[in-house]
Order: sequence, then C-alpha cells, then structure tokens
Amino acid sequence: MLNSEEIYQQAHRLPALEKLRLAELLLADLDMPNPDIDAVWRDEAQRRWQAYQSGELKTVSYDAVMQKYK
Repeated sequence: MLNSEEIYQQAHRLPALEKLRLAELLLADLDMPNPDIDAVWRDEAQRRWQAYQSGELKTVSYDAVMQKYK
C-alpha cells in the first residue's frame, strides 16, 4: 500500500484537471455525515438560540461587524 507521500508524488505529476478531480473526490470522501458531530452542533445551536432568546447572548449588528473588517 502506498503512503501519502508516495500518492502525492504520483498526483503531483497529473495534469491540472486530473488534480482537481482527485481533490474533489478526496473532499467528497471527507464530507460524509457524522451523526456524533451533527448531534454536538445541534445541541450547540439549541444552546445559542436559547441564550439569544433569553437575552443572555450579546449580539452585534451586521454594520458593526462590517466596520470591524473594513
């Protein structure tokens, strides 16, 4: 079995479009749903929504955020 460095050396020699296709395939493989991670994010989103609704969460306006990064 090839290690990642050997695979990279082979991929490095591919034409640009083939490299792009390989990258898409690898990213799609990594983008598989994970129920454990989904549950953590669901719980976090619920916690943040409840904090927002109860006034515990300080909000920042869109304009204030945009000013910060101009």
